[in-house]
Amino acid sequence: MWERSLVVSAPGKAILHGEHAVVHGKVALAVALDLRTFLRLRPCGERGVCVRLPGVGVVRSWDSLSLQALRRGFAADLDESKSPSAEQLETLKEFAGIAAGASAPESLAILAFLYMYLAISAKHGDVPSVDILVWSELPTGAGLGSSAAYAVCLAAALLTVCGAVSCPLKEGEPTARWTEEELALINHWAFQGERVIHGNPSGVDNAVGTWGGALRYQSGKITPLKRVPMLKILLTNTKVPRSTKVLVAGVKEKILKFPAIMNPVLDSIDAISQECQSVLEAMPANPSPEHYPVLEELFDINQHHLNVMGAGHPSLDRLCRVTASHGLHSKLTGAGGGGCGITLLRPDTSPLAVEAAKQDLCACGFECWETSIGAPGVTLHSSSSLSTQVLHVLTES
Repeated sequence: MWERSLVVSAPGKAILHGEHAVVHGKVALAVALDLRTFLRLRPCGERGVCVRLPGVGVVRSWDSLSLQALRRGFAADLDESKSPSAEQLETLKEFAGIAAGASAPESLAILAFLYMYLAISAKHGDVPSVDILVWSELPTGAGLGSSAAYAVCLAAALLTVCGAVSCPLKEGEPTARWTEEELALINHWAFQGERVIHGNPSGVDNAVGTWGGALRYQSGKITPLKRVPMLKILLTNTKVPRSTKVLVAGVKEKILKFPAIMNPVLDSIDAISQECQSVLEAMPANPSPEHYPVLEELFDINQHHLNVMGAGHPSLDRLCRVTASHGLHSKLTGAGGGGCGITLLRPDTSPLAVEAAKQDLCACGFECWETSIGAPGVTLHSSSSLSTQVLHVLTES
């Protein structure tokens, strides 16, 4: 019987440089956003499991006997080195009463939970009766790694309560993190959860959620950057919906049509990612303003390249113009075609300028957050380390 409450959080992610070029074997840099997903787990008196997702209005519970019966059939087919099978997912959908073709975020979130709960129980021992609540500061469907942050939180909490990893938070400590070996196990199971949600993910989002900081990604190889400062940014969601699939296909078509023109653009984006990595690894933990001009220029150059590749959008041009009018530098992050942009904030940027920029961006119908990149990965929290808002959601829901 698990007898204590846990609060776990994991960060979202943004692509700093290398979007689209990464599909063609070039380097991309992914960074942890200090907008986080929080999970509260507490012992449950009844024999069973309850999952609450107040952000999407979901409360689901199952009794232990039904879950054990489901697990017996499930464990026989479990191959954790492969993606969940279509048969396993169909069985879980039927059990949860989810329609066969359902793709709504709340349906996929429940499916991922059930898969991870059953697979971790089958592999590492019984998960006790628990009540789980998950709430996020991240918008869903904006390319900011919200599903991966959810999967990382679930993996960390379930592995902790079944004893597969330690509970590193000591009495009186505000936060704690797991060992490298334990983080690798958390990342492994979070990736399985991402496979349920996305089918064939790259593994970047869950790796950023697990380790935090910044990661270099190239041709399937993920390498954490040695040392990354926390940099303040504005994150802006244009709220313009886009299809990553369509945008990736459009860029590919352009490369095939104009190889002599587009291949040098890909090479240039690759060089930007590598230059940015060198700059970040050379920066002190609390960088001063003189460290920023190169980062700002790289933002400007890459944004123009992304427009050349066809990933731009009038909403993103507008975002860049608005922030430039306040002396700030921005670029799109992710697939483009709308979606989100990031704006660097130097330490000497006046709060008034930041506020004015935010007001102008909101006046365009955009949504805006002041946050940081280079945030810590999955973390265990004491109540004292949580903001009033997070505490309120986790205790009131």
